Amino acid sequence: MREEVMLFIRGMLARAYPRVAMLRRAPTWIVQETVLPVLATAAFAYVYRAMHAPERFIGYVILGGAMTAFWLNVLWSMGSQFYWERDSGNLELYIISPAPLMAVLAGMALGGITLTFMRASAILLTGSLLFGVQFSLGNWPAVAGVFLLTLLALYGLGMIFASVFLMWGREAYHLVNLLQEPVYLLSGVNFPVKVLSSAVASAAAVIPLTLGMDALRQLLFAPLTEEASGAAGGGAMLSVAARLGDGLFPVWLEAVLLAILAVVYIAIAKRCLDLLEYRARIEGRLTVRWQ
Repeated sequence: MREEVMLFIRGMLARAYPRVAMLRRAPTWIVQETVLPVLATAAFAYVYRAMHAPERFIGYVILGGAMTAFWLNVLWSMGSQFYWERDSGNLELYIISPAPLMAVLAGMALGGITLTFMRASAILLTGSLLFGVQFSLGNWPAVAGVFLLTLLALYGLGMIFASVFLMWGREAYHLVNLLQEPVYLLSGVNFPVKVLSSAVASAAAVIPLTLGMDALRQLLFAPLTEEASGAAGGGAMLSVAARLGDGLFPVWLEAVLLAILAVVYIAIAKRCLDLLEYRARIEGRLTVRWQ
């Protein structure tokens, strides 16, 4: 048992190393991964400011832009990765190696989180400096816990994508694009998800990004009331903001749901990977191109 655990850890760290080493060997990627996403996030922030919305809504956009980086990493650097590795000839090495495929995917997730965390941190820092967004860190253990649960569930879903996209072959690219923009709407990246209908918002809760951002917004921003935000603006905008101040669910419930999603998604991912290994070792068709 100890040998299996050590093999899993070594395989995970070995696969994570290239993505971490890229930060030092290809520094130009840092500019692309940090500066350009800030520009897109700033556009939505200026829209809220032009509408004289409460400052917390600008904070919603900044936080949403930071968490979006993780979703893009899940889609492109997790979901499509096995498909690309097959075309480059590396998938065969993963399959014949003694390390389990789950360790390979865990290494991809660990390396991707390291790179993406820099992008998310740059968005948060720049947003705070440019727009004066203030975050409430009085309950930082809860913030850290919700953030970690969100990443576990999110990258567990990414492991499922990696297996399913590989099975579907050339359709993987189209599936990635299909899952990119609609999730921005359903997860409430640039607005409180509570503005959606109850049925749609509840259905969107199966996406870890939805629950994670909603819980983080409740923890990082103080509750909004019309009296406390009188200086932020007036009229109908403040009335709407007051109604949307609370989250979709209580924070504790969203944390429990994220933990459940993490366990369920990782278990499904393990099952999908077992089917992949069976197809590769028994049927011998997994690494044949275009099948």
